Amino acid sequence: MHLVRLVYASTISESFKPQDMESLLTKARAHNTKLGVTGLLCFNRNYFLQCLEGGRAGVNEVYRKILNDPRHTDAVLLDYREIVKRQFSDWKMGYVPEKAITDEINLMYAPTARFNPYDMHAESAHDLLLALAKQIPLS
Repeated sequence: MHLVRLVYASTISESFKPQDMESLLTKARAHNTKLGVTGLLCFNRNYFLQCLEGGRAGVNEVYRKILNDPRHTDAVLLDYREIVKRQFSDWKMGYVPEKAITDEINLMYAPTARFNPYDMHAESAHDLLLALAKQIPLS
């Protein structure tokens, strides 16, 4: 089985409430564990930016669920590729809260300091997630 990495961006829907985040993470971590999927989720009250890693079938299943989740709109697949190793293997689903998305870090990978994953190149979005992962504790 080949490992793949999928990076996507989406906009939160009007039905999403900030208190939904804890439930979303709890369910995602349990489901991802069963599928052997790891990754990192970045959220800032407007957008989701997420990287999923694992076997092709597991990653595809998680992404299909995301596309059908009413809390997400305007999902855009930024990158999908085979990889030789995971970069977020320590996380069933790591979470980067808004406070960790600093203007300085964002400006390194985006055209402006304002976080908007739709304005980012696929590699830049992935590199931003790697940089942000260094700012948060394992979960």
